[in-house]
Amino acid sequence: MIRISTIFVGICMTLIAASLGAVLHLVAKIPGQEAAIVSLAALTIMILYNAVSMRIKDRAEASGQISDLSRGTTDLARQVAEYGRRLAALEAKLNASNTAHQDRIQGVMGEIGELGAMMRQLASSVAAHDDMLAAIPPAPAHVPTAIAPPAPSVRVLSAMPEMPLAVDIAEDTLTPAAAPAVIVPPKNDMQFVNTIRRAINESRIDIYLQPVVTLPQRKVRFYEAISRLRDDTDQIIVADDFIGPAEDAGFMQEIDHSVLLRSMQVLRRLMVRNKDVGVFCNVAKSTLSDKTAFAQFIDFLDANRALAPSFVLEFKHSTFRHLGPVESEHLAALAQRGYRFSIDHVTDLRIDARELADRGVRYIKVPAALLLDPKQASLSDIHAGDLSDLLGRFGIDLIADRIEGERSVVDLLDFDVRFGQGFLFAAPRPLRPETPAANGTAAASASTSSNNAPTGTVSPARSASAAPRGEPPRNGGLAALARRATGPN
Repeated sequence: MIRISTIFVGICMTLIAASLGAVLHLVAKIPGQEAAIVSLAALTIMILYNAVSMRIKDRAEASGQISDLSRGTTDLARQVAEYGRRLAALEAKLNASNTAHQDRIQGVMGEIGELGAMMRQLASSVAAHDDMLAAIPPAPAHVPTAIAPPAPSVRVLSAMPEMPLAVDIAEDTLTPAAAPAVIVPPKNDMQFVNTIRRAINESRIDIYLQPVVTLPQRKVRFYEAISRLRDDTDQIIVADDFIGPAEDAGFMQEIDHSVLLRSMQVLRRLMVRNKDVGVFCNVAKSTLSDKTAFAQFIDFLDANRALAPSFVLEFKHSTFRHLGPVESEHLAALAQRGYRFSIDHVTDLRIDARELADRGVRYIKVPAALLLDPKQASLSDIHAGDLSDLLGRFGIDLIADRIEGERSVVDLLDFDVRFGQGFLFAAPRPLRPETPAANGTAAASASTSSNNAPTGTVSPARSASAAPRGEPPRNGGLAALARRATGPN
């Protein structure tokens, strides 16, 4: 578009030329044609002058703009060159750093591979020695097999869970390696049910402890509290034998309540030495489904909520597969209070990890024979070697149970199993029973601890000098338990 200033200049030049012609015609008396020619010539001269001056001005402006653009381009090129140099230096440093990290990672991976090979060689050597020892015929027994030593009862747990298994439990408080006689009662026998009733009424419920160790370090991380009953002759009745008849007769609620109280006592004494230790406590389905028994159960757990992170409640896998509305509600109440759950007695690998994690399960115990059984690959939806990773995605740890040989440990390490339990590491063992002298001292100090201990936590072993009928039981066993837990000064 033509600028307004140009139009204004053109109008002005036209007026000036017309005025010049009029002045020449009127004042100078020049004829009109000649005045018009002079006026037109003046207009032409002014137009040419204006065009030339504008062209010169435009050229000057264009030259200045070109100079500015040239300087800006030069500065931009210099900045681009500087950025290129810096980027090249940064890439060189990054490549050098990546190379150094890769070299370090390769060195560490090489060392880890060598350590893994050495661990496998060590495990194979230990397994070979274990086979050689197993092939040695046992020495003849010096004690007749018909004579069975009386079964001891648990009094105290003096443990160092952060140390190797050999020194986790003080050997001076453990019972001898010889196990007491175990009876196999007939099923559905009323006499056996009466034996269970008398054992409960007379507090002949013992707690055995079996460690759960980390693999491959074999450091004690948990203890499982296993209940045992003693009959009138102090013969041991294992849980697999008395749980069924006790549930049918309605005794499991009392047994679970007693085991719960004493397991919590054991955990308190364990945590004096190590805050990272934990205890597994088995709970029967009948206790979980009984509203009256569960109300007492959860009241005690609610009062000990501070120990919830280290106290794991263990249920059978069949219990979780057949949960009713009442059982689900009770489990949710326990999970709301911060307690974690464990599952044992797993018979197959068809495990819904997401559902179990939503219900509060954090540990699953699977028999080592089941994990290493090649037939399970066709019967389950996942290979046993991937089970640990699958459970780990949902925050559940896999524990290999019933490990009895070193070869099983070697194979389980390939499955990335973090925890193990079984007779290879330690058998369920009670602690050394109290001596008469200890009983006398415990009775003297019972008054100092009776205010802090519930009545149901007294020692199951009663001496001939027990409190007479009509009087509350004395807490001598608990006082001895507290004294031994603190250790010698």
